[in-house]
Amino acid sequence: MTAAPRPTLPEELVLLCFDPVSGRKLMRAGHSSGYGVAGAVLAELRLAGRVVEERGRVRVTNPLPPDDPLLAMAMASLQQPGKGGGPRTTAWVRSASRHLEEAWLTRLVKSGALRVEARRFLGVVPYRRYSVGPVELTTAARERFELARRGGFADPRARALAALASATGMAGALCPGRDRRPDRQAMRRLMRADWAARAVRKNVMRDSADGGGGGG
Repeated sequence: MTAAPRPTLPEELVLLCFDPVSGRKLMRAGHSSGYGVAGAVLAELRLAGRVVEERGRVRVTNPLPPDDPLLAMAMASLQQPGKGGGPRTTAWVRSASRHLEEAWLTRLVKSGALRVEARRFLGVVPYRRYSVGPVELTTAARERFELARRGGFADPRARALAALASATGMAGALCPGRDRRPDRQAMRRLMRADWAARAVRKNVMRDSADGGGGGG
């Protein structure tokens, strides 16, 4: 029997955004999860040796497209001929978040991990509501996170995921209570050391300062 492919960091982060018990999204307001997905894309490309950050800009170091079509699409937007150093990291996270989160949500809906409902705010403004779907993947994601936490976020993927979770404001939901404060502090330290997660946090805090409700 062929083993299931390992989830990408964007997929893993999206799955962590949903409570496996209630099925609802942990973050109800703002664009934090979208920024997180964009940051997770950068972290995935970094782990694959495709990009680095230099002086606040993302630079593609290996132009070979990843096998994953969504990652390949994202990397193509980082390649800017004639523009030295590539796009500014924080600005790219902000602009890319608008379509990248939707792309990964759609993928997870197609896999059955999530379900989507078309709704209207105040009966007028259309929007989509996502929740846990019939194929249970959120519990497994939470279990992988817990295993990584107990191991001190020892490997690079675990550190990147913990940093992104902290940047989006999910640390409190993933590690609740006073006794888990050291875990939240560890995640915050990882976030400060991770350039992709820092770009996510800057956008979250900018929204919070503007009254957008994206902080946490």
